[in-house]
Amino acid sequence: MVNLAYAQGAAGAPEAGSIMSFVVPMIFMVVIFYFLLIRPQQKKSKEHKALLDNLKKGDRIITSGGLIGTIINIDDQIVNVEIADKVRIEMGRPYIAGFAPKKSG
Repeated sequence: MVNLAYAQGAAGAPEAGSIMSFVVPMIFMVVIFYFLLIRPQQKKSKEHKALLDNLKKGDRIITSGGLIGTIINIDDQIVNVEIADKVRIEMGRPYIAGFAPKKSG
C-alpha cells in the first residue's frame, strides 16, 4: 500500500508541464478574442466617430431607429432633421447610424 502512494507523486506539487498546458491555451484564447471581438469593435467605433465628425447641413441620414431625413441644423450634440415636408425632429448626434441613399426623382 505504501509503494502505491509513492508512485502517484506529491498531491499538491504542480508539475511544470501542467502549468504550461494551462497558460498556453489561455494566451491563445485571449489572442483570438482580441482579433475576433475587440479589434473589429474598435474599428467600427472609429468609423462611426469619423462619420459623425463629417456631418454637414443638407446631408441625408438614417438614424439608428430607422428614420431617414435631411439635416437642417447641426450642433455639437443635437441635430435637427427634416423627415417629411415641414416635419422636423431633434435628435442626439450619436444616434445617427449612417448616410441614407439619395432620393430618386
